[in-house]
Amino acid sequence: MSTSVRLAIDVMGGDFGPRCIIPAVARSLQKTPDLHVILVGATDPVAQLCRQHRLPPERFQLIPTTEVILADDPPASVLRGKKDASMRVAIQQVRDGHADGCLSAGNTGALMVLSRSLLGTLEGIERPAIMAALPVAGKSCFLLDLGANVDCSARQLFEFAVMGSEAASEVSGIDRPRVALLNIGSEVNKGSHNVREAAKLLRKSDLVNYVGHIEGDALFRGGADVVVCDGFVGNVVLKASEGLAGYLQGEIRNALRASLLLRCLAPLLRGALKPTISRHDPGCYNGASLLGLNGVVVKSHGNADEKAFSAAIQQAVRISRAGLPQRIAARLDGLSWPAA
Repeated sequence: MSTSVRLAIDVMGGDFGPRCIIPAVARSLQKTPDLHVILVGATDPVAQLCRQHRLPPERFQLIPTTEVILADDPPASVLRGKKDASMRVAIQQVRDGHADGCLSAGNTGALMVLSRSLLGTLEGIERPAIMAALPVAGKSCFLLDLGANVDCSARQLFEFAVMGSEAASEVSGIDRPRVALLNIGSEVNKGSHNVREAAKLLRKSDLVNYVGHIEGDALFRGGADVVVCDGFVGNVVLKASEGLAGYLQGEIRNALRASLLLRCLAPLLRGALKPTISRHDPGCYNGASLLGLNGVVVKSHGNADEKAFSAAIQQAVRISRAGLPQRIAARLDGLSWPAA
């Protein structure tokens, strides 16, 4: 039996704000009957858009705010100022028990700083990490960290592996996800000192199904279900893969326009290619989880359109319904660190 979920949504974040987010909310409410939302943002134009898209009044609540955290606001400054910012108030709904999870398309650094300050981290976790799914070999591969932590110690990489394994198990249904460390070679002596030390910790632990180092090409061939790296590397991999997906889709469109024969066959070819293109559409995988917090927080791409933001809402629903922070806390309970 499904469990009702209440999400707090920062409707002022992202490149398109309420005019994109409210239609996505309307679509999600229709798709998920047990979803309720707390919309946090400026009364005007949010209230007008809610009426325009006929949001059922019994399934949403609007909390008005007067401030917005901008894309170029330094993360540290948001802790001191903008106390009535939509992002901050949305996170507070989770902290105060009014919402099961929070979703925002706003400033990633600010979202992480505020979430860590307002919710705190799970016991045993030094730093939260950002995790998202990549489409590989006809399925999803979960990659973390994606930018929250540029430099990571061996212990932090180990923590990411544990959190990623639990999250992937819940989201994908895989009982023992294969966990790998992203590296420049598969040999045990390759990579930085911290990566090699993290590998030693993982080999000695039974908390995850560790399968060793993985190179970038093997990642996209489905060599692991969870791939762990520092935030600098992870963010580069994510952005490069999304850029490549967009480039290839553009090349396919250009090829179809290049000749009269292909233009005539375009409807047939588009139908045949549609499943493959959809599988590799970054928007379908929108919604990165901030793992390691005492609460559910999901980050949407700032440039997400209505379809992509709807995907992020569904991701937030799944994570909230699963009670992922509690599951990770249970996995870490009583953890004794193996010697490196």
